[in-house]
Amino acid sequence: MATDTGLLGTVAIVGFPNVGKSTLVNRLTGTRAAVVHETSGVTRDRKELVCEWTGRRFLLVDTGGVDIADETPITRSIAQQAREAVAEADLVLFVVDAKLGITPGDEEVAQILRESHKPILLLANKIDDPRQDSLAFELHKLGLGDPIPISALHGHGAGDLLDEIVRYLESHDAAPREEFPPEAIRVAILGRPNVGKSSLVNALLGRERVIVSEIPGTTRDSIDTVLQRGDRTFVLVDTAGLRRKRKHRQGIEYYSELRALEAAERADVALVLIDSTQGVVEQDLAIADVSRKADCSTLVVLSKWDETTVRIEDVRKRLRRRLRQRPAFIAVSAKSGRGLERLLDTVAELFDRHTARIPTVELNKALAELSEARQPPSRAGKRLNLLYGTQVHERPPRLRIYVNDPGLVTRDYGFWVENELRERFGLDGVPVSIDFVRRS
Repeated sequence: MATDTGLLGTVAIVGFPNVGKSTLVNRLTGTRAAVVHETSGVTRDRKELVCEWTGRRFLLVDTGGVDIADETPITRSIAQQAREAVAEADLVLFVVDAKLGITPGDEEVAQILRESHKPILLLANKIDDPRQDSLAFELHKLGLGDPIPISALHGHGAGDLLDEIVRYLESHDAAPREEFPPEAIRVAILGRPNVGKSSLVNALLGRERVIVSEIPGTTRDSIDTVLQRGDRTFVLVDTAGLRRKRKHRQGIEYYSELRALEAAERADVALVLIDSTQGVVEQDLAIADVSRKADCSTLVVLSKWDETTVRIEDVRKRLRRRLRQRPAFIAVSAKSGRGLERLLDTVAELFDRHTARIPTVELNKALAELSEARQPPSRAGKRLNLLYGTQVHERPPRLRIYVNDPGLVTRDYGFWVENELRERFGLDGVPVSIDFVRRS
């Protein structure tokens, strides 16, 4: 039996497109983490979420709709992702739209599940009223056991289903999964559509974990994947492409971009990918600012470097002039593998600075030197005095500098102090926050 450390096991949710899998994920996890829309085929990559019930936790894996009859490349990739999720799972939830009854697509998915020899719970979804439970009877024809009537939308049967999942995982020696350790480096991969985010994730992992397509906007959710390298654990979060004028986006695009912004907010480091074959555009600068506002340490990654003649110094000059955090730059090629090892080394170094503490003695020595280097601002005969400072938060660093009068701190002087401290303590790319407060 799995112990209380880590997760009980892994549960995959599969089914034909638009049967309510992502709605069920959100219901069971009590979140809105999976993108849900009336359009068929919204979920493409598999997405892993931790689900908790009665104090027990397990990994829930949402997958894209499996449609074997559709021969398009992206649909085949979705089906392959679902097969991999089933292969890695301890238990499979097969979701069928009970109102539609058994479709040819359901029968194809059922055959795949039979061949997997995995334990299966057959879920008759969209039974919104207990008086409709009889709709589930037809699903016995699939030969996958007694169907469980549920309504992912309204919650009917959700508690009983969670009881059954936990009971199975505890009684069948499911393989426990370790949760991300506190020292794991969460890395959000941000960028415009089709700049190579998913290709970079797959290249780092050495396998196709997320779907890659030439079609812009292939990634719609934020996909967490663990990469272990030596003694460092990276949690790579591939995200949907961020476009201009986000407030005008609607439907799937809006919610996909919202997930990308949420991914940035829970990350330590953001990789801002720029397609080097297209050069730097204004939206690249806006995305870098998204990273800063989310309190991520930022690293600019020039992707597709093997396909361009752009000089890195030209890019550096422009971005250094426009980006407040002064991030570092690195050129990579997912296709050839160039720069990938150095990229991970740089991410680890940036994370170490992101979580570091500045000794109080050294901080106050720096403040004294800054006061000598540039005369603090004054008003009405009263001059600003930097009295002393201390670091009050880390991951990322937040400093509190006590002064005689916070009203004397001008915007220009505050930015100058921030940049000087960033340079002195090696915090380029790190979102340093400074509170100027009056000494009590």
